[in-house]
Amino acid sequence: MTENPRGDGGTAPRTPEEFFAGSPDGLRLYEAVAAAVAGLGPHDVRVSRSQVAFRRRRGFAYVWRPGRYVRSDVPAVLSVALPRELVSERFKEVAHPAPRVWMHHLELRDVAEVDAGVTRWLAEAYSAAG
Repeated sequence: MTENPRGDGGTAPRTPEEFFAGSPDGLRLYEAVAAAVAGLGPHDVRVSRSQVAFRRRRGFAYVWRPGRYVRSDVPAVLSVALPRELVSERFKEVAHPAPRVWMHHLELRDVAEVDAGVTRWLAEAYSAAG
């Protein structure tokens, strides 16, 4: 672990493995998302205290642990940033945090949920992130 650059006394994880420490299911789900993103093209992975972000010019997908913030037994949430709203019963929530961004939150419990549909959403988000 490295010192937290924000100086709040905590430590920030440096790797996805550190981020998902204590959550083997969460790590497996992250790895499934990472494998889907790997086929899309060049991108960066940034780990912070709150999430693992996949980025091009902008972030396009984020994997995080909801149990850190709310009472939840879900091991991981995939948040996909798109320039339009998608309608699917699979999304737990869809937010519109900025004029050109719709954030789609998908609870993940099993790696099989990172399927062709999710990969299409990730590809669209990757393309929009420039």
